[in-house]
Amino acid sequence: MRAVVQRTISAEVAVRKSGEEPELETVARIGTGLLILVGVRSDDTDKDAVYLAQKVANLRIFEDEAGKLNRSLIDIGGEALAVSNFTLYGDCRSGRRPSFTEAGSGEEANRLCELFIVEMQRLGVPTQCGVFGAEMQVSLVNTGPVTLLVDSRKQF
Repeated sequence: MRAVVQRTISAEVAVRKSGEEPELETVARIGTGLLILVGVRSDDTDKDAVYLAQKVANLRIFEDEAGKLNRSLIDIGGEALAVSNFTLYGDCRSGRRPSFTEAGSGEEANRLCELFIVEMQRLGVPTQCGVFGAEMQVSLVNTGPVTLLVDSRKQF
C-alpha cells in the first residue's frame, strides 16, 4: 500500500449529492492533522494496511517546542482524513497514458482501506474518510508545506 501524507490545518472531502446534480455534500472534515491519500496494490494484504497505519500515525512531522519535527500525529492529538486513491499506483514510465494494472480494485481494495482506517482509530487517531470509488473533491490547507510518500514495501 502507498500513501501521500500531507500535514494540514484543515481538510475536507465532498461528493455529489446524487447523480448529476452540481451540488456537493461534504462527507468528512478535519482540523489539524493529516490528509492521507491511500492507494492499494492488487496483491496487498492486511499486513500492508496495518504497517501503513502504524507508520503514518507515528511519523514525527509536527513541531515540538523548539520548532523541530519531533512530534507525531498521536503526540499532538491530531485528526486524520483518509481518501482512497487508486491512481497512486499509476505507472507513467512508458507512453503518455498511465497504466493502472498494479492498482487494487473492488471489494478487496475497499476492505484494505477500511482496515487502514480501523487501525488508525485503534492507535487513537480520530479518522474520517472519503467515499471509496466515488469521484471526490478534496481540499486542504497544507502547512509547512509537509508532504511525504510512504510505501508498505519501502520502495521509497
